[in-house]
Amino acid sequence: MRQGRGGRIAVAVACILLAGTAGCKPSPAVKQAQVIGNGTAPASDRPAVARPLNAPESRTTLGMVSGTVRFAGTPPPRVAIDMSVDPVCAATGGENLSEQYVLHDGKLANVYVYVKNGPAAAMGTVEPTPPPVVMDQVGCRYVPHVVALVQGGSVEFRNSDGTTHNVHTMPVVVGDQAINFSQAAKGTPVTKTFSKPETMIPVRCDFHPWMNAFINVSATPFFAVTDAAGHFDINGLPPGRYTLAAIHERLGEQDVTVNVEPEKTAKAEFRFGAK
Repeated sequence: MRQGRGGRIAVAVACILLAGTAGCKPSPAVKQAQVIGNGTAPASDRPAVARPLNAPESRTTLGMVSGTVRFAGTPPPRVAIDMSVDPVCAATGGENLSEQYVLHDGKLANVYVYVKNGPAAAMGTVEPTPPPVVMDQVGCRYVPHVVALVQGGSVEFRNSDGTTHNVHTMPVVVGDQAINFSQAAKGTPVTKTFSKPETMIPVRCDFHPWMNAFINVSATPFFAVTDAAGHFDINGLPPGRYTLAAIHERLGEQDVTVNVEPEKTAKAEFRFGAK
């Protein structure tokens, strides 16, 4: 129904009378932060960018990177580990092989890939803190062998074995990332927060010296760990030019540059050789 002239005048007068108090304007819109699966704190001192949840402009402008990490040549063979020092490990662990080089058809698993540099819209992204990443102790191994999380995130350490283990991290960055505690057989999970970006933090068990793993803490929510087929995906990237780094525990780091376009998948490939 159309409003009459008298009604319009009344509304206008009401606005003028209220201008010194509440004013005649709509309430501010409420924004929600988008959850991509990882992330919490700003990557640097640059202004943070919080992307609205399910915003149409986000869906139509974000791209992704998909890639593979390959190994050139013949890798060192995986070595069988003698676990007889602990009868529980020997009885329940099955075959335990070294995990420094895990390959399938020439492609490397357990490689940490992350955005090392990129546009401000990506490097300043802030997102809600995700659930803890789980690192279990199963068969007297750390599973997974390599994990990654965003700074401010946490790792939930579990012990599914019937023997006591020890979780001992040895970071270069000092502070809350240096942890050392024992965990009873099938004991209560312990959650620890990691607040500083760092790559390949070693994790060791002081009771079982063959047990080792690595934790990576990213400054942005854009990272991945290659799967058993040496593959990785990094989603939700604002358009722009990126430097990606791939880090292997023995083979070091390689960098590549990719251009990400809206709603497209950029391809990236890393190739390591024996050292």
